[in-house]
Amino acid sequence: MATSLAWGIIGAGGIARTFANGLARSATGRLVAVASRAQEKAAAFGAQVGLGPDRCYGAYEALLADPAVEAVYIATPHPMHAQWAIRAAEAGKHILCEKPIGLNQYEAMAIVEAARRHDVFLMEAFMYRCHPQTARLVELIRQQTIGQVRVIQATFSFHAGFNPQGRLFANELGGGGILDVGCYCTSMSRLVAGAAVGLPFAEPLEVRGAGHLGETGVDEWAVATARFPGDIVAQWATGVSLNQENVLRVFGSEGHLVVPSPWVPARDGGSTKIVVKLNREPEAQEIIVETDAYLYALEADTVAAHLEQRQAASPAMTWDDTLGNMRALDQWRASMGFAYRAETPASARAVNWAGRSVTRNATAPMRYGAIPGVEKPVARLVMGVDNQNLFPHAEMMFDDYFANGGNAFDTAWVYGREKSVNLGAWVNGRGVRDQVVLIAKGAHTPMCTPDAIGRQLDDWLSWTNTGYCDVYMLHRDNLQVPVGEFVDALNEQVRAGRVRAFGGSNWTLERVDEANAYAARHGLGGFAVVSNNMSLAEMIEAVWAGCIHASDGASRAWFTRTQMALLPWSSQARGFFTERADAPADQQSDREMVRCWYSDANRERRRRAIDLAQQRGVLPINIALAYVLCQPFPTFPLIGPRSLSETRTSLPALDVALTPAELAWLNLES
Repeated sequence: MATSLAWGIIGAGGIARTFANGLARSATGRLVAVASRAQEKAAAFGAQVGLGPDRCYGAYEALLADPAVEAVYIATPHPMHAQWAIRAAEAGKHILCEKPIGLNQYEAMAIVEAARRHDVFLMEAFMYRCHPQTARLVELIRQQTIGQVRVIQATFSFHAGFNPQGRLFANELGGGGILDVGCYCTSMSRLVAGAAVGLPFAEPLEVRGAGHLGETGVDEWAVATARFPGDIVAQWATGVSLNQENVLRVFGSEGHLVVPSPWVPARDGGSTKIVVKLNREPEAQEIIVETDAYLYALEADTVAAHLEQRQAASPAMTWDDTLGNMRALDQWRASMGFAYRAETPASARAVNWAGRSVTRNATAPMRYGAIPGVEKPVARLVMGVDNQNLFPHAEMMFDDYFANGGNAFDTAWVYGREKSVNLGAWVNGRGVRDQVVLIAKGAHTPMCTPDAIGRQLDDWLSWTNTGYCDVYMLHRDNLQVPVGEFVDALNEQVRAGRVRAFGGSNWTLERVDEANAYAARHGLGGFAVVSNNMSLAEMIEAVWAGCIHASDGASRAWFTRTQMALLPWSSQARGFFTERADAPADQQSDREMVRCWYSDANRERRRRAIDLAQQRGVLPINIALAYVLCQPFPTFPLIGPRSLSETRTSLPALDVALTPAELAWLNLES
């Protein structure tokens, strides 16, 4: 345990004063600085807690620049948590961030990734998780004191005076009960449900909520029902305009227990209790938990005790626990149709979550290639936009990809309006249209006709509002249509300035040859790209009807001869080279992986990739992706990360150079 930890507080509101008072009574912490957006407010706060004027800053940046500050407590309104937690990580400060850690799981993901990247401690400040009462509760559940857990009821609610500009009700400040105190209910239920099945926490299988959205568009009161593994059901209730009984009840097969003060147990030290009533006993038993430590002092000391591990141990909030809790809160709000205005495409702006312009990092690992007809360099790893349904998710993923040097985005008409709107909002909000390569696919079966190209391109241009697409690809082929009709229609779009280059996805190479021969005879532009599947694991059955792969030797020879650019989808075989494929076919939950990639030959390719990865000090997925990148023809693999960690673990493939002999060995050709 650290013997002394120097703290700075960002924000000078009520919760900041509460933490400062607790810090004064901690065994390890001392307050050395405070920052507010107003110098006067910082000075007044400092005077209350014994800080000199030179330790009170009128700007958050000034506190982060103070070398005396080792750890920061972020006590700003919810929408500012991501910005200042990320900046604190960049400044090398350890972080205790007030709950909820962000507006949604995507802000939480960015904060966790920043802490990981800059190697600092991070914990979400659920102070009740650091109290011995919570540890005792977990013991009781794990010991099956009340038998098998069946139902969890958690309520945290209060009646505040309505103030549309105040943080509890203002939409722009992340107001409402779910984020402010409903997060306690979700975090406690996940903890109890996890303890019931022998885990640190459990994730709900489904969440269904209902509530009342007031005139400012935030939840003033809300409830939800969640279903957990083991047939455990939880009921959550919260509000900022309604007093309810703030209590935790857990019902089991042999009895039930009640925690009368689950959320703020013994703020100033003393006794708390858990009441256990067993079905076989006439009277309830009170289990007393004693501590002389202040609640917020326990929280500060928990940080100090786990600095080396960079996250605290359960029942305190680990990184995965925080991410899961934010997902549950997102599900609760989504089931009510409730999103903050800051989470909509209309909120897109020129700066990212950290409040900065999005630029390429000086150390960005990206490599680039060229596609005929496209004037911009094209990132060798192309970001697919089909895995980001919500704008906050898309925004976070695109910012990170762009900062790592990525500039190519793959879209399709069949992905739907929302995904293209999200991409367009990000491109226009960030002001990067001249720096990015946008790929649009259209004319998918059964609308694979020349006249569908223009109609669907109209939709895509309207959805993205980006003026043109850099590369347009027919999403499928229609053998009933003479190839020249497609070539004529595509050239028409090029002449209109709506398309720069074009090609085909899931086209046979014979049809591509036919299309380019037609174009040459008529003085027209031809196919510049093909987007068929290619990966180290050969696709043994098509993922979707009409899919074609280019992994075989004949296809690779064709690309080598023509030097046609290939944009291979499922370039990492949908996770076949990760631990997800460790399960045998009869135990694998991902049936698509089994159907499309499970074979003896692919198993051997995977084994060789694992062996080579160990030799190179990288992940097997990096070897699999490098196999595609190192072909003797231009490749631009499509990747579809759902999380920042998936992007991070894909990028090292760019630095893996494989020789022709290694390519042949990996593919069982030697």
